[in-house]
Amino acid sequence: MSGYFITVEGGEGVGKSSNLGFIESWLREAGKDVVMTREPGGTALGEKIRELLLDAGQNNMMVDTELLLMFAARAQHLEEVIKPALAEDRWVVCDRFTDATYAYQGGGRGVDFQRIAQLEQWAQGNLRPDLTLLLDMPVQQGLQRAGRRSAPDRFEREQQHFFERVRETYLIRARQEPGRFRVIDAAPALEQVQQQITAVLSVLI
Repeated sequence: MSGYFITVEGGEGVGKSSNLGFIESWLREAGKDVVMTREPGGTALGEKIRELLLDAGQNNMMVDTELLLMFAARAQHLEEVIKPALAEDRWVVCDRFTDATYAYQGGGRGVDFQRIAQLEQWAQGNLRPDLTLLLDMPVQQGLQRAGRRSAPDRFEREQQHFFERVRETYLIRARQEPGRFRVIDAAPALEQVQQQITAVLSVLI
């Protein structure tokens, strides 16, 4: 595979949607053939799994069920979208990937990280993102931003301590893999956040 795989991670309210659009535009202007996608989802089957995972009415979903559904959607996504795009020398930008599973199902839900690692190796083999942009801000500030949305989904209904564990796990992973992660301070104004992103992307081009 000769393309480039970028993932964008972060907790609730960090501004992923706004910044994903910015990243796409920046890379296209730089002449890159970009594929934008997301997890869970990215395929017809994956989007159906996403609906199940985010459905606020699914109150009895077991943690193992949630974890396996995440990887089921990911397996389909990899084979149908990500791997073919990378093989065509395209740049794939994905809204969340396996780091989110470590953060949400591992840190948030308490799933053993080794179990996640086993599923990661099974579904992905040696494929990992080339670059991960972690949009980070204090949890309370992120939840205040996210709270402006209507009809919170199954994850957005969690309590603050859940999201504190999610953030902590993301930051631990960033420290463990400094060659792949770039932590972006998402707390300032959007223009300042995008200046940080530009600085990272400029090194790649």
